[in-house]
Amino acid sequence: MSADLAKLNAAEAALQFVKDGMVVGLGTGSTAAHFVRLLGERVRQGLRVTGVPTSEATRLLAEQAGVPLIDIARVSAIDVDVDGADEVDPAFRLIKGGGAALLREKIVAAASGEMVVIADSSKWVETLGAFPLPVEAVRFGFALTLERVREAMAAAGCAGADAVLRVQGKGADPVVTDGGNYIIDAHCKAIPDPEALADGLKRIVGVVEHGLFIGMSRTLVLGKAVGAEVKRL
Repeated sequence: MSADLAKLNAAEAALQFVKDGMVVGLGTGSTAAHFVRLLGERVRQGLRVTGVPTSEATRLLAEQAGVPLIDIARVSAIDVDVDGADEVDPAFRLIKGGGAALLREKIVAAASGEMVVIADSSKWVETLGAFPLPVEAVRFGFALTLERVREAMAAAGCAGADAVLRVQGKGADPVVTDGGNYIIDAHCKAIPDPEALADGLKRIVGVVEHGLFIGMSRTLVLGKAVGAEVKRL
């Protein structure tokens, strides 16, 4: 099965949650990009929606797709947020942030009446942690923050784990988020207690946000080779 086809099918199935007149959160990542393009097609067919992008990359894509946008500062609530995930477990706990947009993604998700997660079946896991957990941190005192993240991982029972600065390019330059921060990739391997790790990370001065989305979604659309399956918690 083509993973991209499954992502496309998940994105297409998620359109059923978008109704005329809604304010829609627009996620970041390859699956969310499919949704933005498909939403643009519906807009050209007459659907009236307003999008709130979760990243500058999504904002540019939405503009190209013809989706009307509104700045988040001008909305009091978002009707539905459609976004991807790097991992989803049976309790609908998520790891997000592979695209370094986790802070804005979480702000939009928290402001939404419903968060619809779209993904291909490879993202469905029994235990979170094989995908590195992104943690957004300020640049000042970064080395100290990185060490505190490692300590939080150990305290939460992530045996043999490590955390590293995310870099890019031949020069190994740090990845910088839209908010001007760095990304730590926490290689947990397995997260036995996501709630404990989330709590530990939030207590670290210097950590802006982490990529554990817990209790934020009750609707999951898993794309398949043909169609998609809607799961509800």
